[in-house]
Amino acid sequence: MSDDDGVVPTSKPEDGRDVVLVFDTTLRDGEQSPGATLHLREKLEIAKQLARLGVDIIEAGFPAASPGDQEAVKRIAETVGREPRTDKFGRPSPPPVIAGLARANKDDIDKAWEAVRGALRPRIHTFLATSDIHMEHKLRMTREQVVDRVREMVAYAKGCCDDIEFSPEDAGRSDPKFLFQVLTVAIKAGATTLNIPDTVGYTTPGEFGQLIADIRRYTPGADKVVISLHCHNDLGLAVANTLAGIEAGARQMEVTVNGIGERAGNTSLEEVVMALYTRRQIYEVDTNVVTQEIHRSSDMVSRYTGIVVQPNKAIVGANAFAHEAGIHQDGMLKHKRTYEIMDAQTIGLPDSKLVLGKHSGRHAFRRKAEAMGYRLNDEQLNACFARFKELADKKKTVSDADIEAIISDRLYQPIEVFSLDRVQVQCGNDSIPTAVVRLRGQEGQVLTEAGFGTGPVDAVCQAIKRITGTNARLVEFTIQAITEGLDAVGDVSIRLEEREPASAERPVAGGEPRRRRLFSGRGVDTDIIVASAKAYLQAVNKLLASRDDATSVIAVGANESQGVRV
Repeated sequence: MSDDDGVVPTSKPEDGRDVVLVFDTTLRDGEQSPGATLHLREKLEIAKQLARLGVDIIEAGFPAASPGDQEAVKRIAETVGREPRTDKFGRPSPPPVIAGLARANKDDIDKAWEAVRGALRPRIHTFLATSDIHMEHKLRMTREQVVDRVREMVAYAKGCCDDIEFSPEDAGRSDPKFLFQVLTVAIKAGATTLNIPDTVGYTTPGEFGQLIADIRRYTPGADKVVISLHCHNDLGLAVANTLAGIEAGARQMEVTVNGIGERAGNTSLEEVVMALYTRRQIYEVDTNVVTQEIHRSSDMVSRYTGIVVQPNKAIVGANAFAHEAGIHQDGMLKHKRTYEIMDAQTIGLPDSKLVLGKHSGRHAFRRKAEAMGYRLNDEQLNACFARFKELADKKKTVSDADIEAIISDRLYQPIEVFSLDRVQVQCGNDSIPTAVVRLRGQEGQVLTEAGFGTGPVDAVCQAIKRITGTNARLVEFTIQAITEGLDAVGDVSIRLEEREPASAERPVAGGEPRRRRLFSGRGVDTDIIVASAKAYLQAVNKLLASRDDATSVIAVGANESQGVRV
């Protein structure tokens, strides 16, 4: 693939390959995963990490979804969108493009522009469905009306800023000839990027690759804009479809960290990036991603969203670089490439042999953290080192996985309406499980309550409910050991459900279900009861923050109510 094929890459790496731009939508489409509600502070931290990761465009949210989402996009644009960075070669690099999503109407576009205008490189991303099923049943618009709306709204967005992306929602199920017509109109109206969504994950790689090739061939002006890809994983084909689209000439891919997103998720950033990196001779393209930041980005997103990365997940799963079978181990000892096609260090996993224990000092701990890719300021170092010392008193040797859990648990702290001070549990086969929990409020007040339940974890949750005045339903509880042995650190994930109460702004008609809101939390500790208390309280804190703080009303429900499925 070369410049002669009509593609207009924005830059080239040192070896002259075309660059595929990485459009990260973790903070928009990824946050539409059930339970993945993010607070403003968490969104800012993830956006900063995405900038370090080297993504080209950050879709920071959907400003029209709520005042909170608009504020979050605005803050990201004014901070991350204005901070210079270095690229993967250590050279000065401009900040990422900050994009805001908008439906094809003036109010949405105005809100998106107001949110992103503070960035040095703002983008408005507007969309309208083009499949017959969407036009008939959702939009209730004719083809002619859709063409007119695209022409008018893309032009209107162009009057706000120069960088305009247009997406024909459900392109994968659209009539190709009509799709080409709509895209032609979008280009003439000022679109600079055409994003082709497989909104419901329906197409196969052969079909999607051919669709991209046909768009480039039959859409006048397609050679003057960037063709982008946005694939969903309903059939498990999002990554394959994205790679097929790149082979067909697309030069932007829309992805999320860990592949999160509503339903079965989106194209996984780390999987496509590492496929292009590992099979350079096949695809002959490159990205601007700093691959050594992949693991840390994955861990941060997992911690903040509460969505656990499955052990067998490609690239970032716990088993991705593990070898247990004897034949595999023997081959690895003789030559790493017998069973590993990439180095763990490439994605930021440590190769340090530094073993830490209770006699290790602060300097050794800092070196270990740096080797694992974490940048700790003095305050963070002190907090993590104190927790390390506590764990080292309980374990003879603290493993890399333990260190990572400690840092993640301390570094990626969500909003705290209440903090856990003490947990005391009494249980047995002939007694009623009882828990006494002591929490601290934001103003330092100490609150203590007792709870009774069917087991120790239930008793702890009941006590926390009484203190916080919440009554959300526990819908998911998972626990896993981070390391092996009886002294292993436990990692607990919890998901709570609350039905949104009726209000004057959002009344509930007779028989109409209230909006379902999910809140997730994770906790790490050698004591699984304490880990469970941390996880439950983290989810409760998110729930409470969403009630009182407009900046956290960015729940998936808000997006779902807007019908966003790009």
